[in-house]
Amino acid sequence: MRGGSQVYTTLGIKTAKDSLSYHFVGLGGSGMSALAQVLRARGHRVSGSDRNLDRGLNQTLFRKLSQLDIRCLPQDGSGLKEGVDIAVVSTAVEETNPDIKMARERGVPVVNRAVLLSVLFNDLQGVAVAGTNGKTTVTGMVGWILDRAGLDPTIIVGGTIKNYSSSSHLGNVRIGRSDIMVIEADESDGSLIYYRPELGVITNITKDHKPMEELLMLFSTFAEGSSKLVIGADCPVAKSIRSIPKETITFGVSERALFRATDVICKGWSSSFKVNGVDFELNLPGRHNVMNALAAISSVHLLSVPLEVSANALKDFKGMSRRLDLVCEIDGIKVIDDFAHNPQKIKAAIDSVRLVSRRILAVYQPHGYSPTRFLREEFIQVFSEELSEDDVLYMPEIFYAGGTVNRDISSLDIVESLTARGIKAHFIPDRREIIGHVCAEARLGDAVLVMGARDDTLTDFCQEIAASLAGRKAEKGLIVEGGVGRG
Repeated sequence: MRGGSQVYTTLGIKTAKDSLSYHFVGLGGSGMSALAQVLRARGHRVSGSDRNLDRGLNQTLFRKLSQLDIRCLPQDGSGLKEGVDIAVVSTAVEETNPDIKMARERGVPVVNRAVLLSVLFNDLQGVAVAGTNGKTTVTGMVGWILDRAGLDPTIIVGGTIKNYSSSSHLGNVRIGRSDIMVIEADESDGSLIYYRPELGVITNITKDHKPMEELLMLFSTFAEGSSKLVIGADCPVAKSIRSIPKETITFGVSERALFRATDVICKGWSSSFKVNGVDFELNLPGRHNVMNALAAISSVHLLSVPLEVSANALKDFKGMSRRLDLVCEIDGIKVIDDFAHNPQKIKAAIDSVRLVSRRILAVYQPHGYSPTRFLREEFIQVFSEELSEDDVLYMPEIFYAGGTVNRDISSLDIVESLTARGIKAHFIPDRREIIGHVCAEARLGDAVLVMGARDDTLTDFCQEIAASLAGRKAEKGLIVEGGVGRG
């Protein structure tokens, strides 16, 4: 442990092992719900509130949390009225939130989620996976391999690991009994610097959320605080990190990588490659997932897991929800749900879907006004370069999650720049209206690729597109059948 217990000392609490009552403000967030489950499994009392709960959204998530004895309460301050020792928040929660205001009034300590996680993590044999792209999937892969290797890890990740998802479990947590904890470390809010891992992983560093200079500083601090490090050799920015531990290994497809993938084949919804003569197969699409697997393979190697064990585990890895999820295929048209929200992720998604479709009908919903403003030119560039003359892009208005923001940019600004470059792009503010346009346009061999982050209803949107396509197919069948009958 390197300083984490000081948080509890500051709060006037003797030890992290004391039985406490935690209230999570924004419980529905992937990182928040994951930490809440870990604390409940350790015997603490846990409650939480969320805007989506009050809006009647994402009820499956809150039902599963309730089944785990995590109380889901209205976000009106009532959850802080009595008996709460610590209020937990993320950086997405503003000070004007009713629960935060009540916590301040009652003198309940307010702790950042990442700080609290670091208290639990830094005491253990921790593996922290960082990087602007791929960290969620790599975290899932590392945890799954370690589980299959019999090392019984605890896994905390900002997404759903399909291998652990069930009717009663969200899949963003695995509770283990060993001292190994695998977590996803986020750079978007700068919180990755809180972690002091036995093994740090940096997948790559690209422009996202923050200027490159600030990102490089954050990742350098993270690398310096890691006892061992795994880093992508093919990332030019990562080479700028100087303060790396002695035990550092690299992965990639270039010859300078210590763990190098050769004989890479990506086709359809699978891929294969070799590492040091060992064959690997993934039931996941895209070259980016080969890179994700390489990062995971390299990481567990430093924990003494043989390549053959990693190969057997990854063959059965089902992937992460909303990472190129094939929702359905109706009438020869695929509907795909993906979390892509920055230019690199968008490129990876389009490149992967290109392997299985004749044409792409893309729907991209930007998340947040500040991120969209920050990456506006990069969004224009990636869509200009990746979309063919036959592809079509539909953009609703920017997703707004609440709070005080400057709304001086619109999806329309991106669409207008793209149409000026000859891209078939359409701004349709109301997302529901996009469904009719997509279904009227979609033909045999097309893929409808829905992309966007932080909006849990995008998966429901994909299901609505699927239902509309199914209705169109049924209607066509009735017309054909009726025509034959009249003949």
